Amino acid sequence: MPEAAGSCRGTTAVAAQIAVAETRPEARVAPGMSAVWGGVWGLMIAVLMVAGLMAASATAGEARPSLRDVPEIENPLFAVAVASEVAETCDQLAPRTLKGLNQLYKIRSRANALGYSDNEIKAYVKSDQEKARMRAKGTRLLMQEGVKLDQPETFCTYGMAEIEKNSAIGVLLRAK
Repeated sequence: MPEAAGSCRGTTAVAAQIAVAETRPEARVAPGMSAVWGGVWGLMIAVLMVAGLMAASATAGEARPSLRDVPEIENPLFAVAVASEVAETCDQLAPRTLKGLNQLYKIRSRANALGYSDNEIKAYVKSDQEKARMRAKGTRLLMQEGVKLDQPETFCTYGMAEIEKNSAIGVLLRAK
């Protein structure tokens, strides 16, 4: 029986996925760029697929842009990914998990409303090409903001500034 949107049944699986990511330091790719980028994608997939409601697919022949070219999907998804990376790297900050999950549900709902099926959303989120693109985009942003990937304290400084600005990234973080 499909769950109603907003159900929390999948929360245990998401928490388990987060716990696995936190206990696998060997999965780190480079200092400051943890396996969370991959874990965040896994989390996004889990959240995007929790609700069992499927949106009607667009009619054949109707061309839609890639989800990465839809700012109302790409921008909040990017904010969740960056906030997760900052919280993972800085021990003074924690993610606002419920806000992040709520944001992911909203992204999924909006993509469905724009005519994208859950399968299309899943393909986008699971795409190795999209993961690499998002990772590179996040690295560029962090470096432009003065974050040194091998210095966790710079992640903290950046995160605290985002919280102070109440930015899309800052609202997904909290000081411990």
